[in-house]
Amino acid sequence: MTNTTHFGYQTVAEEEKAHKVAEVFHSVAAKYDVMNDLMSGGLHRLWKTFTIAQAGVRPGFKVLDIAGGTGDLARAFAKQAGPTGEVWLTDINESMLRVGRDRLLNKGLVTPTLLCDAEKLPFPTDYFDRVSVAFGLRNMTHKDQALAEMRRVLKPGGKLLVLEFSRVWEPLQKPYDVYSFSVLPWLGQRIANDAESYRYLAESIRMHPDQETLKQMMQEAGLERVEYFNLTAGVAALHTGIKL
Repeated sequence: MTNTTHFGYQTVAEEEKAHKVAEVFHSVAAKYDVMNDLMSGGLHRLWKTFTIAQAGVRPGFKVLDIAGGTGDLARAFAKQAGPTGEVWLTDINESMLRVGRDRLLNKGLVTPTLLCDAEKLPFPTDYFDRVSVAFGLRNMTHKDQALAEMRRVLKPGGKLLVLEFSRVWEPLQKPYDVYSFSVLPWLGQRIANDAESYRYLAESIRMHPDQETLKQMMQEAGLERVEYFNLTAGVAALHTGIKL
């Protein structure tokens, strides 16, 4: 019997989801940063800046950025880790990874990039000081398995940082829904010539675990001292946890 999962509001076979998500990001890769700026009014840059500050990367650190997309976090971490550090930019989507790699090179940063699945990380156990994933966890089929893998590759004392869209403050829910399901697909059509991918992104946010549920999932994956920070009334949230 085929296992099923969610692709936005659709129910699809598990093996079909990865292909469908890949199609979305192949489609939006070239306009990804432009659309992020338009969709969030530039707030995604502030959310990432906060995440970078919470990471506390120091010279010599080994850092893994999962679903790193266009490389915003990896670029900052590479500068902080310095020449003695090691920062990996990874993504399951080749189009997104290529954009991120090229942007790092354009900034003069030569850092390893790898096409890989977060649910089967090809790294040794207890290797990284920090692991980050920004706006990528909600697209993963087996989030529990991905979180367990992220914990596995962390060194004892290492920190996981999960930045993701989350459950918005209830009084803002109705206007946020109007924006998500009317404005976002319209912007997607106008800027990226792709309304459906942005409709999926809005749906995927609604299907993602809320703040407390994700906190519990991280604890069940074996992380300690799990906490979260609501950003912009819960439009996004940063979850952090430590491997002890």
